[in-house]
Amino acid sequence: MARPGSFACLNFVLIWLFFNWGTVDTAHRHVGGGEQPLSKIAIHKAVYALNDSASITAYPLVLGIKGEDAQWITVELKHHDPSEDDWVAVFSPAKFNSSTCLPDDDPRQQAPYICSAPIKYKYANESGSDYTKTGNTSLEFRLINQRADFSFALFSGGLSNPKLVAVSNPINFANPKAPLYPRLSQGKSWNEMTITWTSGYNIDEAIPFVAWGLKGQLQTQSPAGTLTFHRNSMCGSPARTVGWRDPGFIHTSFLKDLWPNSVYTYELGHQLSNGSYIWSKIYSFKSSPYPGQDSLQRVVIFGDMGKAERDGSNEYSNYQPGSLNTTDQLIKDLDNIDIVFHIGDITYANGYISQWDQFTSLVEPIASTVPYMIASGNHERDAPGTGSFYDINDSGGECGVLAETMFYVPAENRAKFWYSTDYGMFHFCIADTEHDWREGSEQYRFIESCLASADRQKQPWLIFAAHRVLGYSSSDFYGLEGSFEEPMGRESLQKLWQKYKVDIAFFGHVHNYERTCPIYQNQCVNTERSHYSGTVNGTIHVVVGGGGSHLSEFSPLQTFWSLYRDYDYGFVKLTAFNHSSLLFEYKKSRDGQVYDSFTISRDYRDVLACVHDGCEPTTLAS
Repeated sequence: MARPGSFACLNFVLIWLFFNWGTVDTAHRHVGGGEQPLSKIAIHKAVYALNDSASITAYPLVLGIKGEDAQWITVELKHHDPSEDDWVAVFSPAKFNSSTCLPDDDPRQQAPYICSAPIKYKYANESGSDYTKTGNTSLEFRLINQRADFSFALFSGGLSNPKLVAVSNPINFANPKAPLYPRLSQGKSWNEMTITWTSGYNIDEAIPFVAWGLKGQLQTQSPAGTLTFHRNSMCGSPARTVGWRDPGFIHTSFLKDLWPNSVYTYELGHQLSNGSYIWSKIYSFKSSPYPGQDSLQRVVIFGDMGKAERDGSNEYSNYQPGSLNTTDQLIKDLDNIDIVFHIGDITYANGYISQWDQFTSLVEPIASTVPYMIASGNHERDAPGTGSFYDINDSGGECGVLAETMFYVPAENRAKFWYSTDYGMFHFCIADTEHDWREGSEQYRFIESCLASADRQKQPWLIFAAHRVLGYSSSDFYGLEGSFEEPMGRESLQKLWQKYKVDIAFFGHVHNYERTCPIYQNQCVNTERSHYSGTVNGTIHVVVGGGGSHLSEFSPLQTFWSLYRDYDYGFVKLTAFNHSSLLFEYKKSRDGQVYDSFTISRDYRDVLACVHDGCEPTTLAS
């Protein structure tokens, strides 16, 4: 029989756990669920069980003969003892046996073994149940050019106890080193565009450059710098071990003194040592408007997209189910988009380096045409003992190296992933939640300087963006904390948002959509829902983390400041018609239709107007 008061004590403990469980290990919980599919493969446990009665054949042998950077191929396999858990792995480079492995002093490892993860995989019975009866089937894979040859391996034993049964012939792209997957970014000046791309050419083999010019006019050439990184640049496993893959060479060119609002064409080039040239496809972009220019300007913002394979590979747990829809909707509407912000959790490669090529290939139609601006998320930066604000390994040992190298951002120091950028009537301040943002920190000083530098008469629309929620979110794990924010999130920043009258603050990390009222210090300061005019008095906070990764549940608690919630994939589009009119639209990735919207109408004097904690001191002096 329970002692008197024991039930009361138990209830108190349960209540304490409900409100404090999240504070104990918030950073260690994977937001939205899901694991990198390649991490489910116990490749270090693979054993050789090669059998003459099993075979696997891939064709065509040479890909990209007409210059394609992606191509569908067929893999035919035969197995005398088929099973439902047989699977086919794609390896690149094609040679993946133990001769390519680094020395390993781990006594648990018994050579020969496989020391590199495949770049993708499918189950053998994907196309139907006949495989388990006949042992014969064919699979279709879509391969992209990744600077090395490919081979295919048939495994039995499932992902957890892989037994290598057969290995295919190698196949290759005609020019595996070709310049590919250009990514545009705003430069440090409004009239500068940067172009970053990947190739297999180091500077001792070829000189990289961009040939570019106004559409229909003579072209000029601009040199490109070249970067790469090595296994010892990685901060942990799997990036340093089974996830490692040579990233090739990453080139960046700076196109300067652009005319505003003008269409430019460009080609990526490499001049070989023998004087010949290797060229990419021809691309085009429209240059940025002059800061403050009064014209139609359209911005897309989302976070947490990741990537899915168009051939259905890596189907474990349907890892990034919404990413293809988001990508395809943006491509479909690309003529009506001027700049994109992907605010953290870019690829979810989580230390499997090959996935960055897959991602840059996926977004190439977008990133090659409009600036594709990124922010740093936990899956890009966090690694124990590396100075990230959260001492966890969400990056799989990448510790920011991949994001900082594969994409350019106009930061003073790309290892400190905070920056400002202008686009016409917009001024953007992009923060890095994986470094300290609190008052007194280096990043805090940057944030205040960035917000203060906005000339609101010329750039009335002031936008703050970061990955983790430093504002407001009704997600279940923040609800358990009782704070509805990242711990220590908004305490230091809300006075800056108020002082500088930030219009909208965007966040990812939580994989859903949510919009708040204009809010300051937990209080709605405006009762409107769909149209704001005059002095607004607070900042609207938006979670837009439904780019593609597993969705996040909302808390059952109803928060009074939450005006719209959606448990679905989507993105936000901002349209500035002029200095006085802004349209906000939330669109679902599945159909591109608008499901939430509001407008802001105001004059410059409304921005100057005093608001609580947002006025300069005045005197009675005359």
